[in-house]
Amino acid sequence: MSLGPYASFIVTSYTLVAAVVVLLIIWIAIDYRLQKERLRELEASGVTRRSGRQATDIR
Repeated sequence: MSLGPYASFIVTSYTLVAAVVVLLIIWIAIDYRLQKERLRELEASGVTRRSGRQATDIR
């Protein structure tokens, strides 16, 4: 497979895009864990979620 005179540009571009996608996936995974931990802390302190309310609790 020959990419011609632009091979280095093409390979570099795809490598950078792949690196950015991997970094975004890692960032999202870390943020997900942090948000879950924060929710656990809030629920442990007595704060409840609105989605956890019953229909009779809403006024």
